Amino acid sequence: MTKVITCIECPRGCSISLDIENCKAVNIRGAKCPKGVIYAAREAENPVRILTTVVASDGLVLKFVPVRTNKPIPKKDIPRAMEEVKKIRLSKPVGVNDTVIDNFLGLGVKLIATREAAGL
Repeated sequence: MTKVITCIECPRGCSISLDIENCKAVNIRGAKCPKGVIYAAREAENPVRILTTVVASDGLVLKFVPVRTNKPIPKKDIPRAMEEVKKIRLSKPVGVNDTVIDNFLGLGVKLIATREAAGL
């Protein structure tokens, strides 16, 4: 199977073609830098994303506090992560980069606040 993706590793936005055999990327074409080759292979074999979302709060100046994972998580785990995020209710003030959940989903990543949220 041949797949065409647009690389997002640098501003060039290369159109990369790759053949996928047995869930492995082979014959990667069109990348104009080494980052593109790595990106294409990772995207075909094990795509990952930084999760950026909001969590609800109780008793803080913000009704929803923006958060993100400090490292990428497997793309296949995003729906499960969002279900877990829906359960979170922050009640203590947080600052930028404060940990909201350590070892989120058991993946070895932190869910961190990206904006300060003081108490009322």
